[in-house]
Amino acid sequence: MSGIRQATHAGSWYTDKGKELNKQLEDWLGAAELSHGPARAIIAPHAGYQYCGACGAFAYRQVSPHVVRRVFILGPSHHVRLAGCALSVNAKYRTPLYDLVIDEQIYAELAATRQFEWMKQQVDEDEHSIEMHLPYIAKVMEDFKSAVTIVPVLVGSLTPEREADYGRLFARYLSDPQNLFVISSDFCHWGQRFRYTYHDRTWGEIHQSIQRLDRMGMDIVESLNPPAFTEYLKNYGNTICGRHPIGVLLQAVSHLEKTGQKMSLKFLKYAQSSQCRNMSDSSVSYAAASLVFE
Repeated sequence: MSGIRQATHAGSWYTDKGKELNKQLEDWLGAAELSHGPARAIIAPHAGYQYCGACGAFAYRQVSPHVVRRVFILGPSHHVRLAGCALSVNAKYRTPLYDLVIDEQIYAELAATRQFEWMKQQVDEDEHSIEMHLPYIAKVMEDFKSAVTIVPVLVGSLTPEREADYGRLFARYLSDPQNLFVISSDFCHWGQRFRYTYHDRTWGEIHQSIQRLDRMGMDIVESLNPPAFTEYLKNYGNTICGRHPIGVLLQAVSHLEKTGQKMSLKFLKYAQSSQCRNMSDSSVSYAAASLVFE
């Protein structure tokens, strides 16, 4: 692996000017409080920073850069159908702040399981679900940039059984306090352009119904119950794009709980890109969460 994945979404999804981006990230992190850390895993959104940058800060604020040396990033595949998970062919990921280096040793260990395929360069650069987290990771880890590595993993449309398989595989890495897992996910994508217009009128206006629906899902994720989350998605069809990365995290947690390990996950912030009131409206929801080991 010798290639560099360029910051292909910089300049549109977030600013590609280093100083300006640095100031934005500092301001958002400064406005978020440390309330559920140190995080062993976080759930954070991957939309344009003007929509979700402030929300994502609540997850990244829980990270302890003094402890973390390796960041696993599990992002859903938006453009390519995958039955499993895929790794990058690159050695580095570029950000406007500095380049992040892929952990070759962990990649070799993952590849040796034969449970992963390799992303083509074009697939890697088209996908935004991993890239949108890179500037935040670079910012939070800036004092330790020569010591930190990343493990980007593109997650496909996994069956519950495959989520359990990958959960078991990642559990040993999650148990290491030097590892941080970043679970990339937006929440409800509502509107005709997303082909999802669920509205329970007993819950109020459309945006209130969306929030109630998202909160129901968030409560289940907080309960760390993988089958309940699968059942919720089946019943409501909520368009949570990172449902499979979340499912893998829940399965990894479930695996570690069997060894007696206690963990706690809390959602710290919720936001919507806009408030839907009519069927012609659309919105995307964002949520930030942190998992800690007790």
